[in-house]
Amino acid sequence: MGIEHDCLGRQNSGSMGGMATELIRRNISLYKVVRKFEPDVMGAIGGIFVAQVGRFAGVRSVVFYDTENAKLQNILTYPFASKVVVPECYSSWVPPKKAVRYAGFHELAYLHPEYFKRDIQRAAVAGASSSDDTFVIRLVSWQANHDIGETGLALDTVRRLTELLSQRGTVLISSEMPLPDDLIPYQYKGGVNQFHHVLAYSRLVIGESATVASESVMLGTPAIYIANTSRGYIDQLSDEHGLLWKCEPSRSAEFFALVERVLSESEDDYLARHQRMLAACVDVPSVITEQLLAT
Repeated sequence: MGIEHDCLGRQNSGSMGGMATELIRRNISLYKVVRKFEPDVMGAIGGIFVAQVGRFAGVRSVVFYDTENAKLQNILTYPFASKVVVPECYSSWVPPKKAVRYAGFHELAYLHPEYFKRDIQRAAVAGASSSDDTFVIRLVSWQANHDIGETGLALDTVRRLTELLSQRGTVLISSEMPLPDDLIPYQYKGGVNQFHHVLAYSRLVIGESATVASESVMLGTPAIYIANTSRGYIDQLSDEHGLLWKCEPSRSAEFFALVERVLSESEDDYLARHQRMLAACVDVPSVITEQLLAT
């Protein structure tokens, strides 16, 4: 994407041993960078590495997070961090003397309409249709630390969903795992920097990623989140704002009924609820800047 950076780690196997090895590897790599660069503050999403390295290197660390069920990661992060910044809807423990809460959602830091300008041309180049509805299906690899014990949609359910939605428009499948041959024609082939433009011009986003579901909602696109567990922000977007729907992957009959119900909703009503949600939120980039610059 044209941003100068250093890669300090790599994707692990998803096992406990693989994650432990990667934790050590990244901590050592980041510590070397810190000793050379001598930062005044470090910030991160999740932040296990900046929190631990920051504590041992004597550098202030600010952690931004919103995922309650990443319990192991949070135990290894929050005690070491200087500040832990979470949305007001965050429902798990944070150190009281370190916690900063804000009225908003993590994804508004980069997808609020004041900062993100959707582009139909970039969406079309990445595969979105300019003449009919576009549907995005998001499948994850289940290798993150907060995915331990989780399962997703059965492959037969993905096939049935693809067939159903392809009768209504264009289907794009964004998958972290290789797709079977019969689903490859639907595979998302656009760039990472085009994906949010595609979400913004989609009729519905369905998938196993809580982040992508929330990103879709921030862009004004309805989303159905498929998982056995939830998040504070998922619950608030669903229960309080009516912008997102949840379903467990094993409930296939309920799931397909939910898809039909969401597609039958008025788009104007949805956008009105979306505007009310945005109006209730603070300027998240200002919160980030304030916490990073605080002494």
